[in-house]
Amino acid sequence: MIIVRLDRVMADRKMTLKELSERTEISEVNLSKLKNSRVKAIRFSTLNAICTELKCQPRDILEFVYDI
Repeated sequence: MIIVRLDRVMADRKMTLKELSERTEISEVNLSKLKNSRVKAIRFSTLNAICTELKCQPRDILEFVYDI
């Protein structure tokens, strides 16, 4: 199971969804869907843009947890 931690990283950086959207040119709707784990896939270009703006690694945003 993949858990999205975008909200935590954004909070650590004191960045709003709107601000991240403006900086990455990714729509607020798509960022919101990602933040709330309502996506089935993410493009590397999207992940790259988010990590660049938040100055983080993909592992800071995405976490794998074994299903038991």
